[in-house]
Amino acid sequence: MLRRLLLAILLCLGAPTIAQPSAAVRVLLHSDAGDIVVAIETARAPITAANFLHYVDSRRYDGSQFYRAMHTAPEAGLVQAGVRDAGRLFPPIAHEPTSLTGLSHIDGALSMARFAPGSATSDFSIMVGPQHYLDAGPGSGGDAQGYAVFGRVVEGMDVVRHILAAPVSPTTGEGAMRGQMLDPAIRIITARRIP
Repeated sequence: MLRRLLLAILLCLGAPTIAQPSAAVRVLLHSDAGDIVVAIETARAPITAANFLHYVDSRRYDGSQFYRAMHTAPEAGLVQAGVRDAGRLFPPIAHEPTSLTGLSHIDGALSMARFAPGSATSDFSIMVGPQHYLDAGPGSGGDAQGYAVFGRVVEGMDVVRHILAAPVSPTTGEGAMRGQMLDPAIRIITARRIP
């Protein structure tokens, strides 16, 4: 019910939406490191999925970057990408916690980055190995709302692992992200829907 209410509010505000919800929407992220195909959960995470697809369809991810590699274990963690030019960002979206969608931060999950709930714009992360501490709930820390999962990698996890293993700068990045910034960043050449 809350999901329908949030979607109705977004429709009234003119936010991007998907006409026919379907979990079969796929996107090809063509990067300097190789290709990654993701399946977007339009039915279970409609607000977050619509936001991601709005960036894809408007080609705002073209030329963006994978810029962060965070390790939680020797071969696990997450890689983060997004639009770094503030002038190319759309307004922030409502938060869809995993407690509402039933999705989880499993290996290959796509998750929308945010500061406070309702602040997510373009940045997303791809999990390498399960990262359940990012799910909503008491163990997630902070506001306990976690991050919004909205899809998963269906091809190209080898590319994601390659990005996670790429060199990072020991000095760039602020706060918790210091030492996690890719050096050099890996460019997303294009992001396009595929059949």
